[in-house]
Amino acid sequence: MSTERFAPAEAALKAGRVEEGVALIEASLREDPQAPLHIYRNFTALLIRHKQYERAETWTTQAVDRHPKDIDLWNIRGVALRRLHRYDEALSALGRAAKLDPKNKSVLNNLGNVYNDLRNPQAIDVFTKLVRQTPSDADLQRALGRAYWFAGDLEKAETRLNLATKLKPGGADAWLDLIGVTQELRTPEAADDVLTRAAAASPDDLRLVEARGVSIRRGGEARRAEQFLLDAIEQHPKAANLYFQLGTTITDYDRPRANTYLEKAVELAPDDVKYHIMLAESLGRSRHGDEAANLERGYRIMMDVLPRMPMEASNLKIAYELMTRVADYDSMAQLGTFAQIGRTWAEAGRHTALFAHLARADAPEDRLELIEQHRIWGRKVEEAVARRPIAHPAPRVPNGKIRVGFMSSDLRGHPVAYFALPLFEHYDRDRFEVYCYSYYQGQEDQTQKAITGMVDQFRWVPEITDRNAAQMIADDQLDMLIELGGSTHMNKIGVMAYKPAPLSASWVGYPHSAGLKEIDYLVLDPYMTPEDRALVIEKPLVLPRAWYTMGPNAFREDPQAVAQAPVERNGYVTFGTANNPYKYNRQVIETWARIVAATPNSRFLFVRPEGGSAIFQSNLRAIFAAHGVGAERIVFEVVRGRHLPYYNDMDISLDAFPQTGGTTTCEALWMGVPVVAKRGPAVFERLSYSVLMNAGLGDLCAETTEEYVDIALKLAADPARIGELRRGMRARLRASPLGDTKQFAADYFAMIEKAVNGEV
Repeated sequence: MSTERFAPAEAALKAGRVEEGVALIEASLREDPQAPLHIYRNFTALLIRHKQYERAETWTTQAVDRHPKDIDLWNIRGVALRRLHRYDEALSALGRAAKLDPKNKSVLNNLGNVYNDLRNPQAIDVFTKLVRQTPSDADLQRALGRAYWFAGDLEKAETRLNLATKLKPGGADAWLDLIGVTQELRTPEAADDVLTRAAAASPDDLRLVEARGVSIRRGGEARRAEQFLLDAIEQHPKAANLYFQLGTTITDYDRPRANTYLEKAVELAPDDVKYHIMLAESLGRSRHGDEAANLERGYRIMMDVLPRMPMEASNLKIAYELMTRVADYDSMAQLGTFAQIGRTWAEAGRHTALFAHLARADAPEDRLELIEQHRIWGRKVEEAVARRPIAHPAPRVPNGKIRVGFMSSDLRGHPVAYFALPLFEHYDRDRFEVYCYSYYQGQEDQTQKAITGMVDQFRWVPEITDRNAAQMIADDQLDMLIELGGSTHMNKIGVMAYKPAPLSASWVGYPHSAGLKEIDYLVLDPYMTPEDRALVIEKPLVLPRAWYTMGPNAFREDPQAVAQAPVERNGYVTFGTANNPYKYNRQVIETWARIVAATPNSRFLFVRPEGGSAIFQSNLRAIFAAHGVGAERIVFEVVRGRHLPYYNDMDISLDAFPQTGGTTTCEALWMGVPVVAKRGPAVFERLSYSVLMNAGLGDLCAETTEEYVDIALKLAADPARIGELRRGMRARLRASPLGDTKQFAADYFAMIEKAVNGEV
């Protein structure tokens, strides 16, 4: 460091007492900021080496203010800002350095790295210039390969990464990138060959062991990946990355054990943010033990690491999901705009995350933006599929029957199965053949077993890739394939991009266009079909009456609805909801609070497993309190699954918006509870509207928020009607299109026949 006053700091650093040395230098610089240039350079570079990026950013701010024409200081500042994920500021700092010396290799390298972080194709230009100057530099060849990869030019990426591995055979980073590119571009066998070569070239790098486990899992063999990782951990019991991948691998079928492995990864590598984030997500999804306690712990872990968390798509999804489940709308607002968040997910292929975005799309521009986000996702999937298409067999010999497939991993004890059951029970076996496809990773239950016995073929393959699933379906030579799951848990919407059947459609599992141009139709009904055609990507395939029915097997449990309404027993009205919190938003909660506040003595009942969380309760009560509703009027019933009996304590169900209830609306009505809903322009805003219209209760559906409030208040002031509706609701439903399962099945298969015959 030189200069006499910095001698104690220099001595501390030489003795390995880094924190003491840094503190002494900071004290000296605060006392006398007029330090020589080399002091600032050496000190900020030291902070970067020790990964103290926030301190480096703070001191480079002071340093460049004093020495605004120093390239090294601007370069160091750019590196610090990049490590803090403040990419725009990093580009600005490195741009200043580049202006001072346009040919500085270090500056250009750092600039290219930021562009790669941002998936900005300008990285190609930067690293191309650097590679021309030093073609034998393996790290530069790797960086250029990554730039091509992020730009979607996989062949050029493969070429550059192959060269990087030849120039530096022991460089595991280049091998890992090459494995990733090969998995996208070539066959699983080709990726496996790269893994074998990588392991031979760098046998001691545990990241390559980890990569093989990941490759096996992505090949659809989760249990083989589990065993591989268990064997690897026996040899490397302190390898945090192996515990992390093992926990990630088994979450779908053994959540408690997965949490144990993720906890171990955090214990072994407490500074690794991604381990904390994955543990937080897994805890948030844990249904065993005390679900609310699991959720709260996951939320707190996520909030603790949030300041250090890179805002990439997967992390953003986890943060968004956990904040949603505890109704932390203030923190959610800090994550980004509707467009920023959605496009981040779409660009990264996170279709499942877009499902959570529906409840935020309330403005006209948001609805159109949401359509574009799904298209972005679809284009990326289509590009990947085009590189490895499936084989389509010759058309089968006609047998006078239409062969239709239904694809969903929810053909089990799940609402999707209950809505689909009438189709399997009542189809004309002389005119149709029905094939079902499921990738469910749990155990077969009674519902799945029953469906298997009803249909012509039930192909249940828990471990299979999207491409292999598509090939399996293509080999069955269907006339039409209908997917029922979207990208919800364990479903495979990507299969549809391979076009495994001549015609395809989506129905029931995802209330929005999926985003794939290969899906021909979206099955709707007259009430769900948007007036604005721009809000649907596929061609609407419209059923004549209801979108689904509530038959005798519609619910896993079927408790009797108590004939006397709660208001008749209690003397006050109880509003409530059993909707999932991902459908809530601040405006919805505030609207509910306004209704409760305007109804003397009324209560609001939340029937949700999240209700056991003190954070969830506190956040919701705070919004109600702002509208004059005391905490004693908010009731939480903590239950998962067997929640229908709690409708016997609810007079009026207030629906969420813009994303409305579907199954929840049906359940409430079945239990005699009228639902007040709001209709919007898009499909996901019209599910409850469809149910209410088919039930002859269209007067309970509003066009605006003010009308929604008025309808709720009017109904609350009419206990006689509440009681009358409760006592007559099941008879009403049975007599409506919602209760006519045979007619529904006839309508559905007639619709399929018209589509197959080209009559729609």
